[in-house]
Amino acid sequence: MVDVAAAPLGVVNALASPGALDRLVVPGRALACRVAEDELLLLCAREDVGEIVREVHDRLGAGDADALVLDVTDGWVAATLSGSDRRGAFAFLSALELPEEGFVQGEVVRVPAKVVVEADRVHVLVPSIWEAHLHDRIGRRLAHLGVGA
Repeated sequence: MVDVAAAPLGVVNALASPGALDRLVVPGRALACRVAEDELLLLCAREDVGEIVREVHDRLGAGDADALVLDVTDGWVAATLSGSDRRGAFAFLSALELPEEGFVQGEVVRVPAKVVVEADRVHVLVPSIWEAHLHDRIGRRLAHLGVGA
């Protein structure tokens, strides 16, 4: 069994020197995803975005005066797969190999995506311009499982 739902995640982008990002103490309310040596995406609840931006900006600013921390929530959409067959369902969406828990990036339903695997769910994040495509493709590729996106 698998369920697919829109995920109202907040997304914060932190750009700084690799050393500053290596030393960053990530707020406990955020999940850090290193997308490049000088770039970090932080996922959190939407209501925490403002606080996460302020905390990360203050922490990075101490080690990199040129650090940039932005709320980019509006630039991303997410779909969450949950249920006992979430991993099997994901295999119909992408050839990416999922870790037990963690972060990978690559192609999902033919668009660049960030994928976060938690103990009980899989979040697929894509640029917001691909929102309709993401939901349409998930619905089509998982229709045989009785899933609509």
